[in-house]
Amino acid sequence: MNSLGRLIRKTALMLVGGLLLAFSLLIYIGGETLMNRYVDRRLLELAETLGRIIEQRPELIRNAGGELVALGQNGRSQEEQHELREASHTVRVLSVEGQLVWKGSDVVPRPPVIPTLLDQVARGETVFDLVHLQDGSPIRRVSIPVSKGGEIRYVLQAEESLHYAQETLRGLAILLMIGSGAIMLIAWAGSVWIARMVLTPIEQLSRRAETMSEADLGERLVLDSPFREFHRLTHAFNAMMDRFQKSCRSQRRFVDYAAHEMQTPLTVLQGNLEVTLQKARTTAEYRDALIGNLEQVEKLITLARSLLTLTKVTGDRPPVRLEPLLLQPLVEDLLAELALLAEDRRVTLTCDAAAVPPISGDAQWLKQALINLLDNSLRYTPPGGKVIVRLRHVEGRVEIAVRDTGHGIEPEHLPHLFEHFYRTDKARARDSGGTGLGLAIVKGIVEAHGGTVAVETKVGMGSEFTLRLPIPTRETVEV
Repeated sequence: MNSLGRLIRKTALMLVGGLLLAFSLLIYIGGETLMNRYVDRRLLELAETLGRIIEQRPELIRNAGGELVALGQNGRSQEEQHELREASHTVRVLSVEGQLVWKGSDVVPRPPVIPTLLDQVARGETVFDLVHLQDGSPIRRVSIPVSKGGEIRYVLQAEESLHYAQETLRGLAILLMIGSGAIMLIAWAGSVWIARMVLTPIEQLSRRAETMSEADLGERLVLDSPFREFHRLTHAFNAMMDRFQKSCRSQRRFVDYAAHEMQTPLTVLQGNLEVTLQKARTTAEYRDALIGNLEQVEKLITLARSLLTLTKVTGDRPPVRLEPLLLQPLVEDLLAELALLAEDRRVTLTCDAAAVPPISGDAQWLKQALINLLDNSLRYTPPGGKVIVRLRHVEGRVEIAVRDTGHGIEPEHLPHLFEHFYRTDKARARDSGGTGLGLAIVKGIVEAHGGTVAVETKVGMGSEFTLRLPIPTRETVEV
């Protein structure tokens, strides 16, 4: 597995190295180009200066015995003497046919001039070329035409060795290599420092997470870092720990409550079986014992089903299939199914359903939530009371309200009403077969649909539970 620190160092070195390479190539190529331009310009100026002298005084060529600089003794100025002396070591004069007319004393033999070059100069062009001596030394040469009476009579060639230019470029390359190496070392040291600055907080976080146990869930991480991103990471980690701690507490409490709820029917089962087996019983006595045990088994089955349902709807991925759903037919059909139960308990069950737009929901799970609410309302509403189900469209939401005329709920119970296994009247709830999970399941189902559940109650006047479900917008439907 790759290391982030190694990746940072490698990336920094590659980036700096690439930039240095591009910069060095640019400097070297630019320096070489400028050097060549300088040499060409100097050669051209030298050749043009001497060419003007020859055009003005062509007899200098005819009278020059061996050195053109000797002509400067016949009344020439010091400037002309300097120019001619300078040119005598780097200049040759050829005829348009390519025959040598004059050369400086220090000019060593050159390869023959190619006819193409002579043709170009004869047409009045200035030609630059590169000549290599026998020892391999490069010579830069410029060839220009020299006219007389409007006719090109000579080809003047000025030359300069590139030895010093190449030495200069070689020194520039060495300087660039040394500078690049130094910068690479600095970049490597800087990347190590940056990697340490970046990874130290992450290492602290990793070590703390590796050594954390259940007993340390209450502790929170504090990172001493000047960077905003690490403060955000610390906050996110601590927020995750808050959620994890809350989840662990809820899970532990859930397991404790579930074990406690199962213990009662299991204890009753064990006691009935032990008492029954202590002595011989009649058939009727065995039958009564089996019926009592069957009731406890039914309680255990009901509790297990409720636990499974609660686990599903409160998990990370509730098994809810959201589809366009009309609530009015669902509510009316459900009330028709519960009419006999309400009649048996002598409670009036009515529906006040207005036309509402369709929502995005799962019919089976919403029906389960409504059954839980209606079962509680019918169970805790005394004979002669009423249970009313209202369906309304309120401010972009659909509200399903279940109101009863029962005893109501005391204020101290409201904060815990939707908790697992919470009962307002534990003794009466157990006797009626309740598990204490009905309202928790209702909350889980509604939240899985993106909605909320609320309760309004007053002791002696009854309670009203309201489910608020969102109406999907056009953008939601398209998504």
